[in-house]
Amino acid sequence: MYEEKQEFESVPQDLYKQNDKMYVATDCIIFGFDSGNLKLLLFRRRVSPLAGEWSLIGSFVKLDEDVSTAAERVLEEITGLKNVYMEELKVYGAADRDPGFRCISVGQYALIRLSDYDRKLVKEHGAEWFDVEELPDLVLDHNQMVKEALEKLKQKARIQPLGFELLPEKFTIPQLQSVYEAIFQKPLDARNFRKKVLSHNVLVKLDEKDKTSSKRGAYLYKFDHNRYKKLTEKGYDFEIW
Repeated sequence: MYEEKQEFESVPQDLYKQNDKMYVATDCIIFGFDSGNLKLLLFRRRVSPLAGEWSLIGSFVKLDEDVSTAAERVLEEITGLKNVYMEELKVYGAADRDPGFRCISVGQYALIRLSDYDRKLVKEHGAEWFDVEELPDLVLDHNQMVKEALEKLKQKARIQPLGFELLPEKFTIPQLQSVYEAIFQKPLDARNFRKKVLSHNVLVKLDEKDKTSSKRGAYLYKFDHNRYKKLTEKGYDFEIW
């Protein structure tokens, strides 16, 4: 014990100062859904090098904030939204990933409702929505981040009701199917999808109809968060197929 203590005390107290410095950043992969398409929010990079190129929206992490707090700050500054679905993707730490300075970035992907965000804020930041299948080339390793975020979203959406995070509070079954077809990038059988979704008993049918696409209309539903929470406590998975 004494020898271990002596070895510990021999470490220079200014060891932190002797090591190289690097930045920590967070980059947000912000997804939305509109007109049957999955969207991604991008803006023109404001710092050199590569200023003016299309980029994910991010920021350096401040000394007094957690990485997750930094991501929430970025999202609110750009969209005006709080308390949206957001999850850490992974850490991107290749030594040469940023030609400006040694910097690691923590990718975070978020799902927002396009009916809720502050359009004026987005416009002020010069941000724009792009279909995920028609994205411009992005700076640094942001193309990789988007690709891996999409794969993560597909994996999670198979067993968790993430599609509801992209829809208004009230929605039709066809609208819900359209979201999942956009996420999985493939058509789904309408009859099987409806049967599977309703079998989970987490949707509340309303006495209202959406008649925007037909005179007959389609019934609107709401997602029952409380019932889903109780089911997940029992180890329940929300499988789509």
